[in-house]
Amino acid sequence: MTYVYAESTAVVGPLATFSEPHSYDLCEFHAERLTVPRGWEVVRHEIDIEDSGPTGDDLLALADAVREAARPEPPRNPADDGSGTRRGHLRVLPDIP
Repeated sequence: MTYVYAESTAVVGPLATFSEPHSYDLCEFHAERLTVPRGWEVVRHEIDIEDSGPTGDDLLALADAVREAARPEPPRNPADDGSGTRRGHLRVLPDIP
């Protein structure tokens, strides 16, 4: 569900594919029973249940993401600050009078 405040409209459709302000995922029970403020309009996009499953591309992208997450990271030296030079964990601070 997405609110379009400028048009006083609530749009109910398929689940969101990315995060967006004023957009909320509703279960079927609540999507069917949604009410809006007086003067607002509800636009409902019907969902084809047979066409709502993941595609082959979706499954391949998920498999690639799982493989990438499972790949071990090389060991990191705790004294390395990322600049390529080795730094110890102790530093000298100047005396402040």
